[in-house]
Amino acid sequence: QVQLVESGGGSVQAGGSLRLSCVASGHTYSSYCMAWFRQAAGKQREWVSSISSFGGATYADSVKDRFTISRDNAKNTLYLQMNSLKPEDTAMYYCATRGGGLCPARSSDVNYWGQGTQVTVSS
Repeated sequence: QVQLVESGGGSVQAGGSLRLSCVASGHTYSSYCMAWFRQAAGKQREWVSSISSFGGATYADSVKDRFTISRDNAKNTLYLQMNSLKPEDTAMYYCATRGGGLCPARSSDVNYWGQGTQVTVSS
């Protein structure tokens, strides 16, 4: 069983920055691919970014060059640095994993979710 707890959300103005964190339980975190998803009000949950156990990162086109995913395996912690935030980035952000080395690309791939942290960007 994997437990994920996010923090770091908040309200910022457009152009601002936030850093989200996700602490994972379990001894095998370092071997998992980890991901961030987000869900805006009235929309489907969408994939934002993934990072493999070796640190290889991928991003959705909508956040590329603005967001940076990283991980600290010694602390069982996943991060998402969000810069140049836009109002369309407003959403609940979720930490997620399949619980293995394969990276999730869609919600149906995910076996473990955090509770989410709200990000609100005002214009």
